[in-house]
Amino acid sequence: MSQSQFAPLQNDLILRAARGQPVERPPVWVMRQAGRYLPEYHVVKGSNNFFVCCRDENLASAITIQPVDHYDGILDAAIIFSDILVIPQAMGMAVDILDKIGPHFPDPLRVPDDLKKLTVDVDVKKELDWAFKSITATRLKLNGRVPLLGFCGGPWTLMVYMIEGGGTKLFRYAKTWLYLYPEATHQLLQRITDVAIEFLAQQVVAGAQMLQVFESWAGELGPNEFKEFSLPYLIQIITGLRKRLLELGITDHIPVTCFPKGAMYALDWLADTDYDVVSLDWTIDPKEAVKIANGRVVLQGNLDPGIIYGSDEVISKKVEQMIAGFGGGKQGYIVNLGHGTQPFMDPAKLGHFMKECHRFGSA
Repeated sequence: MSQSQFAPLQNDLILRAARGQPVERPPVWVMRQAGRYLPEYHVVKGSNNFFVCCRDENLASAITIQPVDHYDGILDAAIIFSDILVIPQAMGMAVDILDKIGPHFPDPLRVPDDLKKLTVDVDVKKELDWAFKSITATRLKLNGRVPLLGFCGGPWTLMVYMIEGGGTKLFRYAKTWLYLYPEATHQLLQRITDVAIEFLAQQVVAGAQMLQVFESWAGELGPNEFKEFSLPYLIQIITGLRKRLLELGITDHIPVTCFPKGAMYALDWLADTDYDVVSLDWTIDPKEAVKIANGRVVLQGNLDPGIIYGSDEVISKKVEQMIAGFGGGKQGYIVNLGHGTQPFMDPAKLGHFMKECHRFGSA
């Protein structure tokens, strides 16, 4: 898709902020902003399976744009409606989303010999063609209103799902791989990383204007383990992506965010990488994060999503504290929650959060 066929951006606030430029107010978006908490999502989804919605460009684009319409003039970005588990699918694994249970892999990887089940040379453009079509369709329908974000899962996080077979509280099988099969672990992480780089690059070709890497299970690794099993592959992704984009003829700087949920000890290390933005969960004080980052990287976050269940007064107070902690939000900062929205959240409360970010950010 030629970038010239897309409409000019009317709101580039998040892109300027992600590049470290001064902005008139902090840009606002939230993780999982398109989804189950919005009544209109259920109307569009109907009885369709989750992955059917992801793979249908009309459904995916409609769901992606819903929060932009719902919070018209308040949201500063759209993020494509998809899932981090599409990479394991592209690698040959079956994945279902079970109602009230979540992700389910019928045939997980339990021993190193199971690596034979995976596709050796993944044709990313072929296997994830539907994802790229959804991004292009959505970018066209947005018509320049706000930038469109693409994303992928971090290698360690995807490895956990592929080995555990779904969500877990014990990480029994994934930790077994780390400490019993370290060589096979690195082999699997490398294969995931290689697919992730191409997947992100092709999302940009399709029309994504900013990207995020979700290392959602980072907090299950101690600092030493993060340095061995996560950080090297996260670095490979950003360096490999920059190189691949140039090979594809894309010379514009595409901002990329890394979100190491639960591993705020890694902020200092990630600030020394080529990531433009590090997203923070709610376990770190904004002022401490600003001190650690020391201008090396833009920060994103970090309101506890649970605060959305509070009163308007509490939400306003917490927003004010957060933005003040990040220095007022006029440079080096993007507003977000410390994780994604939840199905039970009141859309009006989330809207109040966003509006308050505008008010305090422009003060």
